[in-house]
Amino acid sequence: MTRDACRADNVTIRLHHGTPLDAVRFEIDAIALLEREVQLRMPFRFGVVTLTESPQAFVRLRIRTEDGREAEGAAAELLAPKWFDKNPALTNEDNYEQLRASLRAARERYLANGARTAWAHASPGKGLVENYGPALLDRAVLDALTRGLGVSFYAAVKRNLIGAEKFEGLDLPDFFSSLTPRQSVAARHTVGLVDPITAADVKQRVDDGLPETLEEVVARYRQRYFKLKVGGDLAADVERLAAIAAVLDRMREPYHVSLDGNEQYDDMAGVAELWSRMKADARLKRLVQSILFIEQPVKRQRALERRISGIDKPVIIDESDDSLDAFARARALGYRGVSSKTCKGLYKSLVNGARCAAWNREKSGSEPDFFMSGEDLTIQPGLALQQDLALVSLLGLTHVERNGHHYVNGMAGLPQREQAAFLAAHPDLYERSHGAVRVRILDGNLSIGSLDCPGFASRAMPDWHAMRRMQ
Repeated sequence: MTRDACRADNVTIRLHHGTPLDAVRFEIDAIALLEREVQLRMPFRFGVVTLTESPQAFVRLRIRTEDGREAEGAAAELLAPKWFDKNPALTNEDNYEQLRASLRAARERYLANGARTAWAHASPGKGLVENYGPALLDRAVLDALTRGLGVSFYAAVKRNLIGAEKFEGLDLPDFFSSLTPRQSVAARHTVGLVDPITAADVKQRVDDGLPETLEEVVARYRQRYFKLKVGGDLAADVERLAAIAAVLDRMREPYHVSLDGNEQYDDMAGVAELWSRMKADARLKRLVQSILFIEQPVKRQRALERRISGIDKPVIIDESDDSLDAFARARALGYRGVSSKTCKGLYKSLVNGARCAAWNREKSGSEPDFFMSGEDLTIQPGLALQQDLALVSLLGLTHVERNGHHYVNGMAGLPQREQAAFLAAHPDLYERSHGAVRVRILDGNLSIGSLDCPGFASRAMPDWHAMRRMQ
């Protein structure tokens, strides 16, 4: 990466080791924005879009410390259409360009900033699109910073090397010091709206040796956590859930389910009606008992207008989590949780984790527990997957939605040396099978001990020559 490749301004950022003492100062020498295509092996229907391909964005930056050490950091995220902005008048390409514009704006803003802590350098604003760029740059900055210091992401947060201070009365450094990363996490499998449930549902097989139906997924990965999409049509949703239940109910062991509305219901009354019909349907008895929470069923424009009623399961926000105060506003309306997604900002997730801990300590006898869930954005193996897993691991989440490994054929489209590098660096998380390096799921779990390494959860880097520069 050269200065010609990406404009470089002298920007000094201060990193505090918990206090203003022993601050590590460094300059950002360069920031590059790149991307490459991701082709799905089978269509993924969620909300208002059926995804078959999408670009993946990459941030690559370089820093230089006061004593002359250089370090490089990076991050990646899918340029997912029809999630950040679901305006039907916009094409997928319009959505891609919205997110590219967010990245470009964040790049200019971050290069123009003066001396700051990593925490203060972050700039969360209002809106999912607006936060996309800062969320990605924050991870790349933290990756470079931790690589330069030779510490892990876990250590950087636990020791508050990111320079966080009190927020809303929350003692963030104290909360961070209490966190303990996990060595493994359960993968919650996504069942999209057009996914085949049994062999009878398959119209044309992909035939790449990987699971295609829900039956095949259960047989291969032995997962016990599932995320089920619903589409806003009461009758159709109930029938599809019944077909899914017929497969899941074959398990002898308990299974656990989250229900994701992806904003497909106009109001909470419609969701309450769905829930009522589900509880009244004998085919769904075990599935209903297995539901952990319901995720963002109502359109974001109306989701935070009224209190939740008529639903005796926890409801959480996802798309409505568009600002730093969104979770607090949702709590006042009866919502009990919020999703963690690196595309919405890692610092927001850390703040929301601290909120849950504080609210649960302060709750009255009748007030319910508050929690976070781990959700996916068709995250791809490599930097994006590993940074997201490290975040949910540190937050103590026991399961996280994972769907990128199912809808995309692992690292099949990447250069062989990049695949080999990530496999060698993280042999607990990846395996080589069916012609490519891919996520390794054993008995429904992901092993992530190797993410405890210098940098933000990765000992390997992508092949930068196998990408194009973002225009």
